[in-house]
Amino acid sequence: MTDFSKTRAMFDIPEGMIYLNGNSLGPMPKAAPERMQRFLMDEWRTDLIRGWNTRNWFMQTNTLGDRVGRLIGAPDGSTVVGDTLSIRVFQAVAAGLALVPERKVILSDNGNFPTDLYMVEGLMKLKDAGYELRIPDPEDVLDNITDEVAVVMVTEVDYRTGRRHDMSAIIEKAHAQGAVVVWDLAHSAGAIPVDVAALDVDFAVGCTYKYLNAGPGAPAFIHVAPRLLSVVESALSGWYAHEAPFAFDTDFRPMPDAIERMRIGTPSIASFALLDAALDVWDAVDMEDLHQKSIDLSELFIREVEARCPGVTFAGPRDPLARGSHVSFRFEHGYACMQALIANQVIGDFRAPDVMRFGITPLFIDQADILKAVDTLESILKNKTWREERFQVRAKVT
Repeated sequence: MTDFSKTRAMFDIPEGMIYLNGNSLGPMPKAAPERMQRFLMDEWRTDLIRGWNTRNWFMQTNTLGDRVGRLIGAPDGSTVVGDTLSIRVFQAVAAGLALVPERKVILSDNGNFPTDLYMVEGLMKLKDAGYELRIPDPEDVLDNITDEVAVVMVTEVDYRTGRRHDMSAIIEKAHAQGAVVVWDLAHSAGAIPVDVAALDVDFAVGCTYKYLNAGPGAPAFIHVAPRLLSVVESALSGWYAHEAPFAFDTDFRPMPDAIERMRIGTPSIASFALLDAALDVWDAVDMEDLHQKSIDLSELFIREVEARCPGVTFAGPRDPLARGSHVSFRFEHGYACMQALIANQVIGDFRAPDVMRFGITPLFIDQADILKAVDTLESILKNKTWREERFQVRAKVT
């Protein structure tokens, strides 16, 4: 059994704060400063450029990729880290399109995270080959998988409501229709059990700054099914993916039959140091234990809010197995109410037009935190604290 009191002690969360925003940016592991200091003083300062060999910096894309891969059920040698999630979405969709060049339809949904759709729109403009992006309602994705579709690109967990797509059903139908599937696991990795190998996922991408707690701007990951590694093409052919990067050939030759094909350019080794520290937390975590704890805390939160907070409406699926690890509520004055919560040390976030979103992250959140958070919300609503002028001012980041 996972000892969540032990994992809670591994994070440096300010005294008195209830942090219900780990679904957007995870808190800092206590080991992070020492790990960064070690990189600065014992690696970069002393080894300088030699560190690419002496500290194995050059292969950290892969060694850290394998550690992330184990959290999503990926076999070693099928996941790398580096670059951003937006870049990884572009790369995966482009690679998927190249596998079925005769088809022109990319299927997503209108609840997908907008930047995923933006990246696809940009890719279609670059290709200028008659591609079409279809975005039905999330509930209708399965019905829209036809033999016209080249790539199905969806985020497993809806960033607003927490609704989960049925990965198994979508993959099964897509493969039956000859389509490729790209899964965005930004709100899945480290939140719910994922097994990309068992589900026969083609491509999976995700970030490490949310539930994996590797810090703002932490590197993204991409997984490619081993059966595709010999044929997959990357539209972004950087030197890090070259068969012989230090031969300095003028022509690109991809790394043969290896996940290195999906590496691009020189990664941030400083960010890798923080990711390394963050992944240490997961060594003693069982994902099934984590998921059950998340369900228990989420159900408690929903029950208490609905019983004590009139005017606030639950915005996600009732079935806990159909949700990720965050819960959302609609409130007409959701932005101002969230600012009032934040001012009272209960940290969640807001998503337009009226959604208050709360991450349920058992690594550092417990039952007492949930009950205190609801106490605070109840008081704000009862006293109409959200009406204060200071809570009406919109910040750049919500």
